[in-house]
Amino acid sequence: MKGIQGHCNSCYMDAALFSLFSCTSVLDSMLFKPFPLCDRNVQNILRDEIVNPLRKTGFVMARSVMHLREQLTEKGQCSSFTTAEKDPEEFLNLIMQQILGIEPLLKLQSGGQEEQDCYCYQIFMDKQEDLVVPDVQQLVEHSFLSSDLKLVEIPSCFIIQMPRFGKEYKMFSKIIPSLELDITDLLLDSPRECCVCGDVATLECSECFKDKMFAATGLKQFCSSCSKQVHSHYRRKAHKPTRLHVPEEFHSRSPRGSQQVPREKMELFAVLCIETSHYVSFVKYGPENEHWMFFDSMADRHGDENGFNIPVVTLCPEVAKYLDLPVAALALEQPRDMDGVAKRLFCDAYMYMYQSKKMALYK
Repeated sequence: MKGIQGHCNSCYMDAALFSLFSCTSVLDSMLFKPFPLCDRNVQNILRDEIVNPLRKTGFVMARSVMHLREQLTEKGQCSSFTTAEKDPEEFLNLIMQQILGIEPLLKLQSGGQEEQDCYCYQIFMDKQEDLVVPDVQQLVEHSFLSSDLKLVEIPSCFIIQMPRFGKEYKMFSKIIPSLELDITDLLLDSPRECCVCGDVATLECSECFKDKMFAATGLKQFCSSCSKQVHSHYRRKAHKPTRLHVPEEFHSRSPRGSQQVPREKMELFAVLCIETSHYVSFVKYGPENEHWMFFDSMADRHGDENGFNIPVVTLCPEVAKYLDLPVAALALEQPRDMDGVAKRLFCDAYMYMYQSKKMALYK
């Protein structure tokens, strides 16, 4: 496999397309949505000139991506799609929403207000001094809590942008990829587990989430008896837990403590990274920690101005070594000393992509 050949600032699009279609079918609905709900020309180019060759031969020529960029320009969406640098989310929002018209990937609700739809989720949060090397799970939980957000339903695909802005500013020098993203406690009106005894939770406390006496990961919700005990401590007496809505059918199914709350988890399938204006991607192609490949659409070049870029796909099992490191040890790792391309995954992450294979069957 060689991947997608880059040309004229196309790396943002190359990396996004390779991530979404090389090893997963979670968004294949984009390729088959019926006309006239989508733009047939763009859909045909995406399916027949890019995705099919990528999966069949492992290589897509630069002219196929340029054909797609020309179509996006012709639709009048943006006159610079064939020449200028773009952000992956700009391309993804455009092609998913305005061109192919697929349903928003995420449905969110904040504080009982109306639902909000979006295709990519941008993490917003204040700098946390105690989060030196966070993982994606922690960042998502902090962001949802600070914005009082909940997922209305389980998404088939969850695309998450990291807290970094522009080409230079990064809130964190390293981020650990969470291979699984547990969204159980992020779901609206879904049964939750008491973080103390494991029974069905009825109360949630945002102040306990910030309390260093508790684990660093996981929202803090309690059953009524555990909440009473936890908040009897003088440091937590002023906390104001909020009541959770527990589905009646779940609450009445079984006696207290006799059944575990089911966990809803999504799996990581790709990471887009950026360094000095250039996008690359890491794709998880198998179940083991070593099963990663690295893609760069402009890894090498033949010739000068009239030459062409040479894309490269390489296996990068060295990533597993750092996934298994304790957080304290990873924090001490100097990026320049990290093996292979691992530094780019941990230090340059821009966008994480998660999938729910179960939900992909229905969406």
